[in-house]
Order: sequence, then C-alpha cells, then structure tokens
Amino acid sequence: MLAQKEYSVDFRVSRWLSLLPLFIFMVACILFFVVFRIYEMDVLAMGGFVALIIGSLFAKNIGGYWQSVIKGMSSEMANTLILILFVVSFFGKMMALAGVAEGFVWVGVQLHLTGALFTVFTFIIASLLATITGTSIGTLATAFPLLYPAGILLGADPLFLAGAILSGAIFGDSIGPISDVTIASCATQKYTRKEGFAEIGGMVLSRLRYALVAGLISIVLFLIFGGSGQEIDHVGQELIKQYSDPSGLIMLIPVVILLFVAVKSQNIYLAVTMGTLSGIAVALPLGILEVADIFTIKDGNLDGFLINGIRSVIGTIAFLIPLFGIMGVLEESGTMNEIINRLANSKLASTTRGTEIIIMMGTTLSGICLGGANGPACLMFGPLTDKLGKQKHLHPYRRGNLLSGFASTIPVLIPFSSLFIIITNANMNSLVEEFSFIQPINPMLIPVGTIHPIALFLVFLFAVITGWGRLFEGENGVALKQPEVDCQKKHTA
Repeated sequence: MLAQKEYSVDFRVSRWLSLLPLFIFMVACILFFVVFRIYEMDVLAMGGFVALIIGSLFAKNIGGYWQSVIKGMSSEMANTLILILFVVSFFGKMMALAGVAEGFVWVGVQLHLTGALFTVFTFIIASLLATITGTSIGTLATAFPLLYPAGILLGADPLFLAGAILSGAIFGDSIGPISDVTIASCATQKYTRKEGFAEIGGMVLSRLRYALVAGLISIVLFLIFGGSGQEIDHVGQELIKQYSDPSGLIMLIPVVILLFVAVKSQNIYLAVTMGTLSGIAVALPLGILEVADIFTIKDGNLDGFLINGIRSVIGTIAFLIPLFGIMGVLEESGTMNEIINRLANSKLASTTRGTEIIIMMGTTLSGICLGGANGPACLMFGPLTDKLGKQKHLHPYRRGNLLSGFASTIPVLIPFSSLFIIITNANMNSLVEEFSFIQPINPMLIPVGTIHPIALFLVFLFAVITGWGRLFEGENGVALKQPEVDCQKKHTA
C-alpha cells in the first residue's frame, strides 16, 4: 500500500466524482474536434474551465476544491511546460520566416528525397534533435518549421509527416541521456543490493534494444505510408521552384549553436536563447531578415516574429491551464492514489509477469491522467514501480525501461488530452498561416500517423509477455537473466 495522507478535496456521494471534470473535458474536446470540427485551442480551454466549474458543484469543500485546482495549475510541471512553449515560440517563428524550409526543399530535390523518403528523413532528423537536446516539446517547435513545409511540397503525406516529427520527438526523448524521461526513470529506481540509483549510462544502453526495434518498425511503416501517393503535378513543381532556395540552409548555423549549447549546458532555455540570438546575428547582416521582421509597430499594431511567436502559443497555453487544474483535483482527492493502490494489491502482483503488467497499466494510466507528459508520469508512478519491482527482484534497468517505455506510448496518443497532440496541432496551425499550400489536419487523426509510440508499445508488450530483456538484480547490483534463487536451484539440481 502507498502511504496514506490527508486529502484536501472530498466529493459528495463518492470520491470517483473527482473524475467528472476530466470526463466533461474529454467530451468537450471530442465534440469540438470531431463533431463541430473546431480546431481552436481557446475553445478547448473554455471547455476545460466549464468542466472545472461543474466539478466544483459536487465538492463538499468548494474552497479546498479550488485550492487543488490552483495547486495543479501552479505545479512545477505546468510552469516548466508553459515557459518552454513561450521561449521556443520565438525560435520557431524566426526559423519559419527565415527560409530554412526552402533550404530543406532544395536538399530534398538534390537528393531525390521525395514522398515517403522525406518522411523517413524527417523521422531521423527529429529523433536526433530530441536525443541531443533532451526535450520533445522543443524538438516539435524546432522541427516543424524546418521540415514540415518542405515535406508537403516534396510529396510526403501530411498526416504521416506530422506523425514522423512527433514520433522522432518521442523516440529521442525516451533515450536521450539529458531528457526528463531518462532522468526520472533512473532517479526513481534504486538498487536493493548496493547503494545508489540506476545509472543513466547503463539505463540508456539497456533501453536501446527496445527503442531501436520500435524505430526500425517505424521507418519501415513510414516508407510504406509516408508518401502522398500522388505525382507532383505542374502546380506542385512550380511551388517547389518557388520555395527551393539553398541560401536558407545558412540558418542551420543557429540550429547547430542551439544543439551545441544544449549538450554543453543541459539547459534548454539557454540553448534556445543562444539559438535565437545567433539566428538574428546571422540573418540581419545577410538580409535574410530585416529589423521589422523581428519587431515593429505599424498603425498601432505590433508585428514581427517575437509577438507572432507569443500569439502562436497563447491558445495552447490557455488549454493547458485547466488541464493541469483537473490533474490537481485528481491528485488532491486521492483518486489517483486509490487507483494505483488497487492495481498494486491485485492478484496480478503475485507473479513477475503480472507485476510488469501492473507497471504497464499504472504507468499508462498515470500518463493519461497527466496529459501524456511522460517525464512526470515516470515521477508519479516511479516509486510504486520501484516497490513492486523490488519484490520480484527486477533490476533497476528493467523497472526503469518499463516505466519510461510505457509512459511514452499510449498516453502520448490520446488526441483530446495529450499535450503532444495538442502542441503538434498548434505547430501545424501556425504553419498554415505562414504557407498557403499547407492545409489543416483534424487533430483526432494525428495519432494514426504517429507510428513510433504504437510500435514502442507493442515492443514493450512483447517484452512483458515473453520476458525478452527481463533482468534481475544480483549481488552488488549485477544484472542477471534469472533471479539468484532460480540459479541456485538449477545449480543444486
């Protein structure tokens, strides 16, 4: 059992009514996205706040209810994500305006990377960006203006192209040594037979077998489905000529600087700041950008990529605020604790495979309730994973791999609650305003093209069912393929 504590929120009739705001929010998202086809984030934000208000009517202590909402909204996770969105918005808008996409169109034409090949190319580039920088959200903001417009012109399927960028962001985030997912999965898994927690280097190496298999599956499927299936017609050829310009590749200099600073400092804020400043320093002398493109006042209105960057993420941030408030209600009402306790005390926990299934279910559920945020999901379910896994002598690497692996699968793909789907959609909508040839996509369809999380789920499910990659902890934390008790029995026999 998890340690009991006093919860600040209680509901009339049943604690399970704390799920009502989440249910109403999900229904609102489905109605606006699927039925009415309204893809505006501020509309979803409205649905979230209405859900919170309705939920408050069923709370015994309304003051405590709203305090839990405020606690969720003001959490470190919420503020970190919002800050990242604001900071990277400048860099993303600058890169879209500076013609980097035109440079990638030129590269695609020269290397004949059209259709599905460009989709695979996009998946690989996004994976590298996320692995190096350690941030999936930052990768989305960087990769979309770099690669999405170019891919559309070169015959890539828009749905699978967007899915390739998101897939690459998740791939790199799950194995990057400086990502919050890797750090959280190591910091919550402690050794039993020696001091300390799982080492980051060893965890990453042990995780590669799962990530690379899922990555190869993704590449094959992107090769099959990643092209639009249509020849580039005369209009398309003219657009390619119009938007093909190798000079745009000079703006890869700030991208390289961003990546270098990210690796050296392990600080995404400093990296994006240096990337934006170096981008301005490169673009202004060469005439790629003018001062008015950065910031200008015209007829009483602000314009330029700085203010347009802020405007592009305001709707997404407005959506995130009530979502984190709902998470706060679930946490402070004890509902999440109750669900996790029931899993931990079920009959499944009596076997090693059953224990791993509980880790799968608990991590997935935590990720869904946290809006698909895989790092925080590892932090939430990590302590219980540590406790359950130790009872079956599972090695910290195995525990951490299951934790981070399942956190990066199904929760990422829930279209009406996943932060990743919402942010992906916001990045695409921002480019719709910049490029006339880009058409909006129904956000509910984005999971269909996001192959890697699906492949990763199947790989880890196979690993749980068959025991592939299962490691047990031996003397001094040595990784064993079988628990020492079983080894001793075989030796005696």
